[in-house]
Amino acid sequence: MNEEQAPTTSNQLLKQGAEGKLYVGTYKGKSCLVKERFEKKYRHPALDRQITRQRIKAEQKAFQRCATAGVLTPELYGIDLEGRKIFIEYLERSRTAKDFIDELTASKGATESLALKVFAQKLGQMIGVLHQNNLVHGDLTTSNFLLDPIESNDVLPYKLVIIDFGLSHFSDNTENKGVDLYVLERAILSAHSQLPDLFDLILQSYCEHNTNRCKETIAKYEEVRARGRKRTMVG
Repeated sequence: MNEEQAPTTSNQLLKQGAEGKLYVGTYKGKSCLVKERFEKKYRHPALDRQITRQRIKAEQKAFQRCATAGVLTPELYGIDLEGRKIFIEYLERSRTAKDFIDELTASKGATESLALKVFAQKLGQMIGVLHQNNLVHGDLTTSNFLLDPIESNDVLPYKLVIIDFGLSHFSDNTENKGVDLYVLERAILSAHSQLPDLFDLILQSYCEHNTNRCKETIAKYEEVRARGRKRTMVG
């Protein structure tokens, strides 16, 4: 993967958070998304540079491991360690899974929607394959999955694509995977409370596609979930 600085032109800021910003730019003449990490002024410059480089390289490895595992992501064009940037394919026609679910739930009978069930199956399969290959995402929410339209007569005419590996890591620890599942459950209950069965559909598919100590992972997820409930009750 190219680590040399590539000229970019900012056209449109899409998102900005505490860690960095995401905007539309160019990479070697191609339109792309640019993810730029902020410099943390409260850290010593040398330490901040080292941490940022490590995180960018970790994201790069996550893209590579997803490709090896057959998990769809936007194409990673390159990185710029000095500029704190990652250059990623811009799927301009895609929309987030969150928006897709919201659109379905706005229509009558969304809970019985075949498209929603197929989506849940594909999402569970994707996460199952990630964990099968010891890839922990770290921030599983429906905003971090994209539906990219394709020419198809299928019930779900989209490619499911996973994004944002800023918190991802490589681990065979079942508790880390259990936390991944718990984060997803909490995100779904928060953003899609009108679909209480959605996570169960995802989890069923997950178990079908992860044979890497899946029962242990589910047990850890249930432990984490119980601890989370206890904290909520105690306040």
